[in-house]
Order: sequence, then C-alpha cells, then structure tokens
Amino acid sequence: MKPKETDFDRDQELVVDGPTTFPVGRREFVKLTATGLLVLVAVDPLGARQETARLQTGRQGYPTDVNAYLHIGADGKVTCLVGKIEMGQGVMTSLPMLLAEELDVPLAAVDIVMGDTDLCPWDMGTFGSLSTRQFGPILRQAAADARAMLLAMASERMQVPVDRLRVKAGLVTDANDPKRSVTYGQLTAGQRIERKADGKAPLKPVPSYTIVGKSAKRLDGADKVTGKAQFAGDIVPPGGVLHARVLRPPAHGATLEHVDTSAAEKQPGVTVIRDGDLIAVLHAHRDEADRALDLVKAEWARHDPPVNDRTMYDHFLKQAGPPTTVAEGGSIAAGEKAVIAVVEGTYYDSYVAHAPMETHTATAVVENGKLTVWAGTQTPFPVKNQLMQALKLPADKVRVITPFVGGGFGGKSASRQAIEAARLAMLTGKPVRVVFSREEEFFYDTFRSASIVKIRAGITSQRTLALWDYLVYCAGERGAAQFYNIPNHRTAWTGGWSGATGTLHPFAIGPWRAPGASSNAFGRESHIDVMASRAGLDPVEFRLRNLTDARMIRVLNAGAKKFGWSPKTAPGGHGVGVALGIDAGTYVAVFAEVAVDKATGQVAVNRLTCAQEMGVVVNPDGALQQIEGCLTMGLGYTLSEEVHFTGGEVLEKSFATYALPRFSQVPKIDAVLVDAPEEASQGGGEPAIVPVGAAVANAIFSAVGARLDRMPMTPERVKAAMKG
Repeated sequence: MKPKETDFDRDQELVVDGPTTFPVGRREFVKLTATGLLVLVAVDPLGARQETARLQTGRQGYPTDVNAYLHIGADGKVTCLVGKIEMGQGVMTSLPMLLAEELDVPLAAVDIVMGDTDLCPWDMGTFGSLSTRQFGPILRQAAADARAMLLAMASERMQVPVDRLRVKAGLVTDANDPKRSVTYGQLTAGQRIERKADGKAPLKPVPSYTIVGKSAKRLDGADKVTGKAQFAGDIVPPGGVLHARVLRPPAHGATLEHVDTSAAEKQPGVTVIRDGDLIAVLHAHRDEADRALDLVKAEWARHDPPVNDRTMYDHFLKQAGPPTTVAEGGSIAAGEKAVIAVVEGTYYDSYVAHAPMETHTATAVVENGKLTVWAGTQTPFPVKNQLMQALKLPADKVRVITPFVGGGFGGKSASRQAIEAARLAMLTGKPVRVVFSREEEFFYDTFRSASIVKIRAGITSQRTLALWDYLVYCAGERGAAQFYNIPNHRTAWTGGWSGATGTLHPFAIGPWRAPGASSNAFGRESHIDVMASRAGLDPVEFRLRNLTDARMIRVLNAGAKKFGWSPKTAPGGHGVGVALGIDAGTYVAVFAEVAVDKATGQVAVNRLTCAQEMGVVVNPDGALQQIEGCLTMGLGYTLSEEVHFTGGEVLEKSFATYALPRFSQVPKIDAVLVDAPEEASQGGGEPAIVPVGAAVANAIFSAVGARLDRMPMTPERVKAAMKG
C-alpha cells in the first residue's frame, strides 16, 4: 500500500505492590454495572511487557500484566474503564474512538471513566506516549471480544448463524433478512452478564475503519472552554475544606533545627499540625493560611553540595561514573582510518522545569474510615500504593480519583501533595486541600536533567559518515542511538534522566516529555549539521546521503516539501534549519526559520514545520494538537527555560525569572501527518518536541554563522557565539 501525505495547516520512586483486583462488589461499580455485559480481559502482550520493562528498569516489583475492562449497558451505552488519566493529551477522546471502532458503535455512545482506583482497572500510569501504542491494542482486543460475545448472544436469540450477522452502530442484523435485528442494549437488558474474554476475536483491518483516522471533537473540550471541567483543586467536599500550607526548607538537604509555631497558633481559625517531618498550618481560607505560615519561625541547617548552575558540568564529568554502551557497529579504529576528517563537538543542556499551569494539587477526605484523595497526578494507582504504605491502610480503605490534570509532562508522576493532604486529613478528621504555590512547584519539581553530549565524527572522501563515537552524560539513552547509515559507530551513556536528591544532582530529576531525548537530539543533530558544513553539502542533502531508513527518508522529504526547503540564506540574519528524531516509535522531522538580531542576540522563530509519521493515526486533529503543543513547548527549552540554583537552593521562584514562551512568540506552525497504515499506531504526545532545539540551533548557524553549543540559546549566548 503506497503511503500518502495528509496536510494540516494549523521523583519519587513509584512503589507498586501489584495490580489491584477487579472491583466487583464495590458500591459505585455495582451500580454502574447492575445490568449489561461486563467484559473482563487480562492481557499481557509481549510488546507491552518488553516496553514497560524497558521504561521501568530498576523499579522493584513492577507487575507485567495489564487488565482492561468495558461495560455495555442495558440502554446501549458503552462505558470504557481505564486507569489512564487526561492531562491535555487527548486520550479521553482517542481511547473511546478505538473502542467504538472495534465494537461497531457510534463514538457518541461511549462514555469513559478514567483514573479512579475504585472503578478502573490497575494501570502503571500515564507517561511515555504509551496510552495509544501500548494500552490501545489491549482496549481494541477487549472491544473485539465484546463484539464477538454479543454476536454469539444475538445468534442464540435470533437462531441465526453468526456468520450471517452484521453490525452497524450497535444494531445486529440478519444479512438475509434485514428486518430481523436486535440492538446491543436489547441483548443485555435486564441481565448482569460477566464474561472473561479469551483475546482471540479478530481485530478490524485498517481499510475498514470508519471512526479511527477521522478527526473527532475532543470529549473534554466543551467542559474545559466553559470552565465546567473540574481539577483536583476544584473539589469541595460537603462542609467545606481546610487549606493547608506546609513549612518548607530553604534548600534541598536542609534539616530543621528549631521551630516556633506559637504565633500561628494564636490566629483565629488556624489549626497547626506537627507530625514528625510534617509541619502545617490550616485554615478555611487560603490567604489566612498563608498569613499564619508567615508567622512560623524556623531555623534550618543547610547541607548544600558544592555545585551550582555554573559548575555543574565539571561536576558531571567527575562524578558520572563509567559509561554503558547501548549501540555499536563496526569498529571505531577502522572508522578513524576510513575518514579524511574527524570533527569533535561538545554540547550542553540545562536543568528545565515542567512548569504546568496547574501546580501539584490534592484534596483528601476521610469518611467512614475510608480515605479518598482527588489528586492531580499521572499515576493514581502508584499513588494509592504510596498512601497505603504511608498511612498503613488496607487497599479497600484507600481510593484515588484523578479528575482533569492541568498539565503534567512527566512532572506529576511524583505526588508529594497527595500524601501530605491525606496525612493532614487523617490527623484533623476534616477535608484538607494542598495546593502548591508556584515557588513550591519549582522547589519540588523533578527537573529534566542538565546534560553533556560529546561526539567524535568523521567523513569520507565521498562525503559520507564513517565514524560516530557518542557519549552522553546525565540524559540517559532515550534518543541517544543514531539512526544514520554509519558503518563504524558507538553510543554510550552515563548518568540517566532519573535520580533522587543527593546522587549526581542536588535535587530530584525525573521524566520530562520524552526524557533525555531532546538533549540527545540537540547534540546529535547539531553535530550532523557541523559534518554537513565540513562536507560542503546542504543539511538536507547530507542527511539523505547518510540515511537508509525508508521511514525517516519519507518523513524528511515530506517535511522539506511542506517547508519549501532552500539552503540559501536570506540577508539580514535570517536562516533555516532542520533536525530529525525518533521517539515512542514515531519519526519526526522539524524545520525552523529564524531571524537573529545581530545587535542584541535575540532569536525570533518565525516558522516551524513538522512532518510526523506515527503509524495509524487515531484522531488526526488530536495528533495535530499534540504536534503544535510540542513545538510551542519546545521553544521554551530551546530559547529561555533554565533552572538556576546554588547547592540545594532552587533560585527560580516564579515566572518572573523562569521564562515560558509567550503567545506573541509562537510562530506559524505547519504540520504534515505522513500516512502509514502499514504501521501500528505509535506515540504522539512527545516526539515532535525532541528535535526543536537542534532545528533552531541549526537555523541560527544558517543565519549568522555561529554554532550554539548550549541550551537555552539566550541572547547573551547567541552574542557570545557570534563573537567567538
């Protein structure tokens, strides 16, 4: 099948004690499923098992089986029950699309319940662009099995062989007598039918899709634009809620030596809680709690490591440890003999915050001995396990509900606020809400790691790459392995993208939208451009000359066509650049057009084009939204976002110093979805962000001839590079 192009212009360590059992018998779920077909599916696909094992390397006790469930009601409505959460990525729409497609029901007939540990099956969490590529096939199989069960029920009822039955929009019809039909709702009316699927029903072939592949309006869209949508901070239990403000250290690693809460205790309506390491003031009004916290006098002992944002790279080089080789071929020694020129480069990246608009938030209630926590988290089930362990409660006494999440990007995999709210609710016997201030959000963020990439590469007399020796510090292996046709290559890494306070880093680092991949792409694709310049070739031509991967070649050509690629530099500091990436099984090419003010070093990105091949696209409009979001967020780490620190003290307190992209800085964005129906659906929430930094760096070089080797590429660094 020939592919076609479709254009669209527009921490904490997770402690998991295993999947919870299916919640049959729990009051809410029994009410939901009083009648109708309840499909129970236990699936452990090899691909999912391998992927989760790769992502969870080093995590203790991580289970490998995944459970998927769905319910078909007596009214014909279908309820999709998933442990995933919705944080803006659109799976609240795309997962029901997959279900509706395989079940043969309209999308409007599908409801979805997400991230509720009492109602939904166990799930490891929402990250890694895994919802569609890993959980999607499981959900599809559950729907296909449910359809097969319903056809068997219809066959019995109508006394017609199954192969004579046809289904459309939830209506089963006898092909020989179209007047004879029965709806899914009629088949399940008045009954409670539990059936465990065997996972053997055939899935629909891609050409027969009628829902998947067509743009659908987001099911959460109307609630979000009208303000009806509820987030964890919007939950108000009956009787109101106490706002908690927690005493925080001035720096990571600081220890409390003395505290005086007497002044706060005298304030009307204020409750002061001291429980081990947790000291908090609570009040019915947030501003009063803030004032009470200001009255708490604390003395701290600092234990800062001797590192800051200016000395961290030397620290990494000394402390990172021996490297691990993750990819190699040929011989580095042979490569050195085969080339006519060897070029070395070192590339640096800074710590970057997640900076979601919704800070970490949780509301906790204890009722009849059961703890319920509404948390803005990407990991409701692991949070449940943490609550059970922290409070020594059995599983049936803890429920975590995740409403809408206002941005996560990996940072809400850690959920300190949920533990704090739960502890305070247990201690006071009253509902408690913990909402991080922006300063707390920066302080407790699990930053994307700063990193170093060192590369030695060589070209032959035929202007092809024959040597590639790559070592990355502190960004991990994601996105590190090169995908060019280089006969002699080695890729190694030391220091991953995840780590607790006190390891290589003075604070915790963790997942950040394709963790480590953007840092690796910055080094790799910047150096590829350096080699293209050394070879005297246009950057696109040089990449094509050194590529044999058909998918990447197709994506690069599609992006170049849409962008209108021309290597000629316009006068006045204008330039164009390109960078490639592979992440979550998805191939991406990003093109950038920039203007550089030579007097100030200010970079304006005027245009970005992204070509993306992600296999079967479930919701094209949703994929477009993810591309646009990735490119916009990518401008931040590329040009302005950087965490400054001294020892364990995070100097960023607000957006006054931590600069996110503004609406006025968002360029014209074009997206090309390269159709690939022969490929399974891949991830879409992260890949497009990966090459943004490198594409802009290469465009700056095109504009002013200066090679930027550190992100973010601030005006000061651009000016310094031009002088250099």
